[in-house]
Amino acid sequence: MRLLHPPIPPWLVPGPEGCRVVLLTRGVVPDAVFLRSLPDNEEALLPMQAAGHRGAWQAYEVLLPWDGGNPATRYAFKLLAGGTQHWLAADGAHPRCPPEALHFRVHPEAPPDWVREQVFYQVFPDRFARAATTPHEPAWGAPLPPAQLQQACYGGDLDGLIARLDHVQHAVGATAIYLNPVFSAGSNHRYDTEDYDHVDPRLGGDAALVRLREALSARGMRLVLDAVLNHTGARHPWRQAQPHWYARDAQGAVQGWKGHAALPVLDFAEPALRAAVYEGPDAIVRRWLRPPYAIDGWRLDVIHMLGEGPGARHNEVHVRGIRRAIKQENPQAYVLGEHFFEATRWLQGDQEDGAMNYHGFAQPLWAWLAGVDAAGHPIALDAAGFDAWMADARAATPYAQQLAQLNLLGSHDTPRLLTRLHGDLALMRLAFTLLFTLPGVPCLYYGDEVGMQGGADPDCRRCMDWSGQGWQHGLLDHVRTLAARRRARREWREGAMQTLASGADWLVFARYTDRAATLVGVNRGAASEVEVALEGLPLTVPGWGTTLRLQLPARGGVVLCGEAAQAG
Repeated sequence: MRLLHPPIPPWLVPGPEGCRVVLLTRGVVPDAVFLRSLPDNEEALLPMQAAGHRGAWQAYEVLLPWDGGNPATRYAFKLLAGGTQHWLAADGAHPRCPPEALHFRVHPEAPPDWVREQVFYQVFPDRFARAATTPHEPAWGAPLPPAQLQQACYGGDLDGLIARLDHVQHAVGATAIYLNPVFSAGSNHRYDTEDYDHVDPRLGGDAALVRLREALSARGMRLVLDAVLNHTGARHPWRQAQPHWYARDAQGAVQGWKGHAALPVLDFAEPALRAAVYEGPDAIVRRWLRPPYAIDGWRLDVIHMLGEGPGARHNEVHVRGIRRAIKQENPQAYVLGEHFFEATRWLQGDQEDGAMNYHGFAQPLWAWLAGVDAAGHPIALDAAGFDAWMADARAATPYAQQLAQLNLLGSHDTPRLLTRLHGDLALMRLAFTLLFTLPGVPCLYYGDEVGMQGGADPDCRRCMDWSGQGWQHGLLDHVRTLAARRRARREWREGAMQTLASGADWLVFARYTDRAATLVGVNRGAASEVEVALEGLPLTVPGWGTTLRLQLPARGGVVLCGEAAQAG
């Protein structure tokens, strides 16, 4: 028996009272079909009614009421057939009731629709571009001793970014900018905030951010800023004027982020601090959402570490409070969390819209293509393991939140992927194919599109080379093509995900809606001919048949797009 529940419309349709849920079955006519839900944390079995056929599939449907006591409404499917039970959860089929951690999840408040439409481009302001005409030392991109790189400023600014927006929008195909911190600080990375009220004068000050906002708006582009709220810089005025706003260890010493005294940690047990950051009418997270800046969202730095005193106590209370303040100012603002590892509990719909998807995308990709984990240690992972890692992460969150995850190949905190791949451009192209076709929002770290390299921080923050002499133009063309296809293919942006086949070095999956589908085959090894069964998809595409033979090039990929013969 085949069971299928794509967690997107028309198979999952949220409404005011709950969701219309559709299950598709094929092969055996069941004696009874139930949807298992958990109101009041107690099992409820809702009988599902037959709702006609969709091609070879029999549909069953029911209205699932919202669970008012938990962040996400959880559900699974139970079928009785010939004295046997068949269950379906978010991770697949089970012979018995699956653990509740594996149930499907949905939340009544979905992330803003605009988020999944974007291609993000991450900019580290000091190293991207500078427009200042006055001489600046060091010279742009000049090599410096490693000890100086953490503090040295090359003079990148917001007007420099404005001048390079044609590259971002047209050469790359990006539609949204995520900026590393722009507020006044002592370092080049600006995670040591000294003034939340003003943009750093070295970046052009508040007026430059207004100019950037206006330039992006004129192009129909979005802007997300970095909010560093867990800690400040040691020179922030609060450190002297409000010392009780800072967390202290058992010995009474101010706690530094990961032991760094230059980054004292804030203590959100203090009501006045909460008012300044998110609760008050002119709080930090509110103010920059308003005109003339009117940013489109916040990336919340190390948000899982924010809380009351050592141990980040009551973290979820404050993250919910931050979300509430942001959404009060702009219900369509993007709330993006930074979590270098698993972010499941922040992604149930009541805290973040999405996270920087290290856990569910970047780390499995590093393991599969580069053979290293997040710590740089060797790891062996075949294609099935790569797929299972990502599938486990998807299963743990509502799918709407998964579609708002910020997928990335690397960032200002990691070695460049091309460096991890030892300069292998074919595997880099393959990584970009996965970035644009798997569920989530693609985010490019500046320069990756032209083959920039760099080791661990701070080497990954090299100045963008605008000479073009070292650019990998074939890589840039590939990225631009993928961005254009993503704009054209709705299933890449909001479609369901289904794995069709895998071998040791290759994987074939589908992204689909009820009206269109894309098959993606990726291969890190030698050229292979593979046969893929398509009967498990809930739609048929003319010319594909029930099985398809794909020629997968060595260290390359194949992408096939098609329209459904009829709505599924």
